[in-house]
Amino acid sequence: MTKQIEVGVLGATGMVGQQFVRELEGHPWFRLTWLGASERSAGKRYDAAAPWRLPGPIPDEIARRTVEASTPDGAPQLVFSGLDAAVAGEIEGAFAESGRTVVSNARNFRMDDLVPLLVPEINADHLALLPAQRQAKGWRGGIVTNPNCSTVVLTMGLAPLVEFGLRAVIVTTAQAVSGAGYPGVASLDIVGNVVPEVPGEEQKMETETKKILGRLRDGRVEPHGVAISAATTRVPVINGHTEMISVKFDEAPPEADLLAAFTRFAGRPQEAKLPSAPPRPVIYLDAALRPQPRLDADRDGGMTVSIGRLRPCGVLDYKFVALGHNTVRGAAGAAVLNAELMHADGFLD
Repeated sequence: MTKQIEVGVLGATGMVGQQFVRELEGHPWFRLTWLGASERSAGKRYDAAAPWRLPGPIPDEIARRTVEASTPDGAPQLVFSGLDAAVAGEIEGAFAESGRTVVSNARNFRMDDLVPLLVPEINADHLALLPAQRQAKGWRGGIVTNPNCSTVVLTMGLAPLVEFGLRAVIVTTAQAVSGAGYPGVASLDIVGNVVPEVPGEEQKMETETKKILGRLRDGRVEPHGVAISAATTRVPVINGHTEMISVKFDEAPPEADLLAAFTRFAGRPQEAKLPSAPPRPVIYLDAALRPQPRLDADRDGGMTVSIGRLRPCGVLDYKFVALGHNTVRGAAGAAVLNAELMHADGFLD
C-alpha cells in the first residue's frame, strides 16, 4: 500500500482497547489516529486515561494523544470497537449510521441476521451481507463482528472437520482470567481454584458457532445443523483459552484423515497473505502434554490455534484439545484480521 488507512479505536482505554492499540502499532496498512472512550476519559491524554496493563510501554505517539468522546464527529471512516456490551449497541449503531465502518468485538450485533460474524479462514463469504445490511438498516456505513473469544477457538478447531459431516460437539473450556477484563476475577476467587461458570459464554458458543459454520443463502446465513453442548469454566491462567472438544460425525472417518484436515486447513487470509494472518491458522502438535497456554498461546503473535491429543472418544467419535490466545485471536487480533480481509476484498472502498 502507498497510503495507510486512518483508523480509530472505541473503548480505547479498556483491556480490549489496549490490545487494539498494541495490534495496530506499526501495522503496514492501518494508522491509528483516533482514540474514543467514555466521558470520564474524554479530553485526557491517553497515558493518563488508560491504566496500561500490557507488557511493555504505551507507544509514544499514542501516549500523547487526546482521548475523544465516543461520538462519530471527527472519527475516521474505519473504527475498531472494544466497547463493553452495555454501551456498544447504541454507540456502534450511531457510527454505522454516520457512514463509518465498525469492526466490533462486542456481542451486541453478532447474531443480527444481516451482520457478518466473521472468522476469515472459515466464512469470508459472509461479508456479502454488508450491502443488504446497509440497505435494510439505512446505514451509510456498516458493522462486522468477531465472535466471543471461546467461540473463535472452538470454530477454528471444528472448521477443518466440517467436510466429514459434523453432527454433534461437546466442549468444556478452561478460560484465562484476562478474558474477564480488568480487574476481572478477584484473586481470592481464582487463585488455586476453578470457577465452574463463565456467565453467558455457553450460549454464545452454542449459537455463534452455528452461524459461523453456516452457509450464506439468499442473503441470509443458514446456521449449521451441528448440535453443540458447551460448559465454560474460569481457571488461574493469564492468557489462553483451552478447550476439551469431543465430536461426532455422520460416519466416523479414519483418524489419519482428521490429522490431515488439521494440517492442510487454511483460508482466504493465507491466500491473500494478509499482514496479521498466520501462515498456518491451525497447527497440530504431536508432542505429549500439548498444547499448553504458557507454551503455545503466543504462537505466531497469538493468531494461531494449537490442537493436540486427538484420540478416540468413548461416547462420541473423537476428542481433542484446542488452545487459542483469547485477547489476540479471540478479540483484537481477530478484528484487525477482519478489517484486513475487508480491505483486500474491496469492502472498505
